[in-house]
Amino acid sequence: MSTKFFTNNAENTLLKKFEGVFTYNPNIQYFDALVGYFRASGYFRIRPFLGKVPQIRILVGINVDKLLAEAQKSGLEFFKNHEKTKEQFIKKIQDDIEEANYDRETENGILQFIDDLIEKKIQVKAHPEKKIHAKVYILRPEPFNEHTPASVITGSSNLTDAGLGAGFMFNYEFNVQLTEYPDVKFATDEFENLWKDAVDILPVDIQNIKKKTYLNDEVSPFELYIKMLAEYFGKNIDYDPDSMGDLPQNFKKLSYQVDAVNEGFNMLQKHNGFVLADVVGLGKTVVAAMVAKKFILQNGRDYTKILVVFPPAVEKNWKNTFKDFKIDRYTKFITNGRLERILEGHEDYWNKEEYDLIIVDEAHKYRNHKTGVFQNLQLICKSPRANKGLIDGLQKKVILVSATPLNNRPDDIFYQIQMFQDARQSTLPITNLTSFFSPLMEQYKNLKRFDELDVNKLREIYGKIRKNVIEPITIRRTRTDLENIQDYKADIAAQGIIFPKVEPPKKVEYVLDEKLNELFYKTVFYLTDTDKLKYARYQAIAGLKPEIQNKYYENAETVSKSLAFIMKTQLVKRLESSFFAFKMSLIAFKKATDRMIAMFENDKVFIAPDTDVNKLLDKGWNEDDIEKEIERLAEENPKNQTFKADDFNEGFLEDLKKDAALLKELVTSWNKIDYDPKLDVFVDKLTKQFLNKKTNLEGKLVIFSESKDTVDYLAKALEQQGRKDVLVISAKNRKSSYETIVENFDANFPNESEKEKGREQKNDFNIIITTEVLAEGVNLHRSNVVIHYDTPWNSTKLMQRIGRVNRIGTKSSRIFNYVFYPSAQGDSQIKLNKTAFMKIQAFHTAFGEDNQVFSTEEILDEVKLFSGTYKEEEDERLKYLHFLRDFKKKNKAWFDTIRKIPLKSRTGRNSDSIKKPELKDGTAAFLKTDKKFEFYWVDNSNQSNEITPVEAFRIFEADQKEKRVDLIESHHEHVNTAVEHFETLEHQVVQSQSDPEALGGVAQRAKKFLSEIIKHPVLTEKQKENIQKIVVLIDIGKYTNLPSDVDRLQKRKLNLSSSIFELDKIAKNYNVDMSDAQKGSKGKIEKPVIIISESFA
Repeated sequence: MSTKFFTNNAENTLLKKFEGVFTYNPNIQYFDALVGYFRASGYFRIRPFLGKVPQIRILVGINVDKLLAEAQKSGLEFFKNHEKTKEQFIKKIQDDIEEANYDRETENGILQFIDDLIEKKIQVKAHPEKKIHAKVYILRPEPFNEHTPASVITGSSNLTDAGLGAGFMFNYEFNVQLTEYPDVKFATDEFENLWKDAVDILPVDIQNIKKKTYLNDEVSPFELYIKMLAEYFGKNIDYDPDSMGDLPQNFKKLSYQVDAVNEGFNMLQKHNGFVLADVVGLGKTVVAAMVAKKFILQNGRDYTKILVVFPPAVEKNWKNTFKDFKIDRYTKFITNGRLERILEGHEDYWNKEEYDLIIVDEAHKYRNHKTGVFQNLQLICKSPRANKGLIDGLQKKVILVSATPLNNRPDDIFYQIQMFQDARQSTLPITNLTSFFSPLMEQYKNLKRFDELDVNKLREIYGKIRKNVIEPITIRRTRTDLENIQDYKADIAAQGIIFPKVEPPKKVEYVLDEKLNELFYKTVFYLTDTDKLKYARYQAIAGLKPEIQNKYYENAETVSKSLAFIMKTQLVKRLESSFFAFKMSLIAFKKATDRMIAMFENDKVFIAPDTDVNKLLDKGWNEDDIEKEIERLAEENPKNQTFKADDFNEGFLEDLKKDAALLKELVTSWNKIDYDPKLDVFVDKLTKQFLNKKTNLEGKLVIFSESKDTVDYLAKALEQQGRKDVLVISAKNRKSSYETIVENFDANFPNESEKEKGREQKNDFNIIITTEVLAEGVNLHRSNVVIHYDTPWNSTKLMQRIGRVNRIGTKSSRIFNYVFYPSAQGDSQIKLNKTAFMKIQAFHTAFGEDNQVFSTEEILDEVKLFSGTYKEEEDERLKYLHFLRDFKKKNKAWFDTIRKIPLKSRTGRNSDSIKKPELKDGTAAFLKTDKKFEFYWVDNSNQSNEITPVEAFRIFEADQKEKRVDLIESHHEHVNTAVEHFETLEHQVVQSQSDPEALGGVAQRAKKFLSEIIKHPVLTEKQKENIQKIVVLIDIGKYTNLPSDVDRLQKRKLNLSSSIFELDKIAKNYNVDMSDAQKGSKGKIEKPVIIISESFA
């Protein structure tokens, strides 16, 4: 049965109806369209049928509600405003053009519509009064009467692509075609009445529409270049030196610091935190204080409380800076080892919920999520704000300060940023950080298993992390940046600052003779080979029988392995440090092992984590006294116990005895060594090289060692040489010796106030020997020479050590650092020596210590090691930002005009005339969504590749005089290829990132336990609500260790009331009742906006 209705299904579309009417009724003379919504981009679909129609009229509705609202807002009565009607219609056409598909066919149709209007091929009117929702199309012949065929189509279809049923995506519509004369006559009369009252859209109104949309063909390559930079840099273009208020009298507003403040504050608002990673000496403390002051101004003085967390070494610096900025009364200061005071409600601190902004210095110390300091800091950072200020939201803002955040394993970066990001619901382009980092962590581990590092693969891993995670939340400028940016350079010059050049590491070689070389190799083999030392003394709880082990200790295997690993690490490091330090540790290890064997023989094996049994034995305590002490400790902590020999597994005592035999062998061998070639070389070169006045300007020397024993050993050796100017610093005397250090080694001492007190520099001490305790928080830059007596495997430590002397204020233009390096004579010895160091390197690698300063190859290839330059990276983006600022300052009106250039704008360029022939027949495109942006290069074979912002800047860069040329034929195809590439990657990301859900074993067990508990009727509504909140917090990854805490509780197998009681404690600890955390839905695939593009002919 035929029907007059159609729905755009099965090709029975409005477009097909038009095609039929025009094809079989060639006498159609009038085409009238009354539509509530009209898209110029849909016009080209029907344009082929209208070629021979002499009169085409389109009557469009506008948003009358908006005009009514504007009139009421102005206190005026609504009246027909023809100009406003035209404006709104033109605006709708502009919007339509901006939203249209980016293809040549659609574009040509839009241009055809504009030309038809200008040439008066069509008439368009907009009704200024009636809110038109009707969709009516009238097709009439001339003459029109009862005897001539005509049609009226009405229903739900607007004159758009989707309404017509064209293209891939079209609407389900409900339309009807009427051909009876009375129906067509009625529709025609209604149309004429509306047409009579409507406002003409004249050619003069439409002719400028091209210039106001991306179709404008007058935009120059240079203007497009400026538009691209402006879109990329966004708010950071605006240099606002007054945004953080007045600075203290003795501080100057330096542009590079102001930039960091404004950029950092934007990151705080968008991501709840950022990493301040400017290199050593650029004033991170001052920048953090400026951000804090700006935060106080924005959030309100009466609503803001700040916490600064720092290592003890830099306490004075933070307190003095905040005092100078007059923000210390809004701030509490705490050292990183005392965070539990805040959690315990100590009277000197506000409660953890009361802080709004938290600043964490030396943030890389919080990269291990299994430590207590990590847990304490995250609880403080992530607990909801109790007092909302003018800056909205329950989440605190966090600034992580570290000059070395990017030199760690992927794991370390992942955990550090969880101070302000949720692991599975982040604000970053990658919302599920867990699923993003997991494969990268695994890839990194796999890389480290090979002797030869795949540098390209490593770069690929860190490239992904840098782009998706680090760049959106990190501010890092190097000295290279400051010297390359004109505004920054002027700041430095105004202060008279000169940055010293850090020379490559210089090798200090000492020779191991055949005897030492063989012993060195043998020792490394014994320490690291799994068939040799078992470190059984440090795995005692794992040696207990399972039933006893489970009674007293959780995770015995893990804890034991951890302790054994620590001891193994210490021994390897001591061997690298000095033979003296190694001997001391080796003897202590042997003594502890022998004592445990003796305990077995006496059937009293002491395990006491709350005391040091060996120290008690050294003090002369007998077994009975020790047993009583352990019984006393066991009352508070049952982990302190005295066990019998039978409580241990078979084989444990054998492992102890095997260790004792190997240790005895090593101790005997090392006791025969009564000389130290490393020390001999050190003493010999002290005056000749290290204190040589040609390189050591002030005759000051800084010597670092990781071992306190080595430090004492060197000090004693220098004392025997008759030197009385040696200052020895360790953790014990660092604080008490602070003034002495400053007076003798700080080039910035004394400042003005200290001069007024008559204080001056001293030369009582010229050599300072220290452990890592002085690797941060102190200036030692009267010296320009650093000696690394033991090899700095850890890049963070190397940079921090050098940073003590590589500081603003030094008189020297060059920094020298010397690395001690063992060598051997003869092929066989060299091979042995090389093998030993490969084993040490393998050890560091296998157990996942921080990245080495030098790769395996570099360690073993002496030429590479000592010919490389110590070069800071450079952020080239800053050069373009400052170019843009300079252009804006000199051309404000032009810049404002360029900024208004519509999105999707494009231009053609001649690759030969700009001397870039490699770009011929290619296209560059800049795309973005709300969360991220990408640059693409599409080559002449239509292959699309992501490119970095700097690579894109170089392609788009143009001279003001450059003229545009026509677009290449494949331009639209290229741009759409880039869009498809973007969408494909987005699809992959969304597919891989399911709804926030913790899928790990620990989390699953925790959630299952909670799901069982919540079923019990004894729970209050508040307890049930808190359990539900805990599940959400686990799923989104709010707190790293929350799943483990719940899992540990379920493992204890407590009764119901005890379990509920413990759960209440967990809820309180994590401020669950204050939490408003909710699970977001799975990310949607966003269609990217085309910002700009250009092709090269």
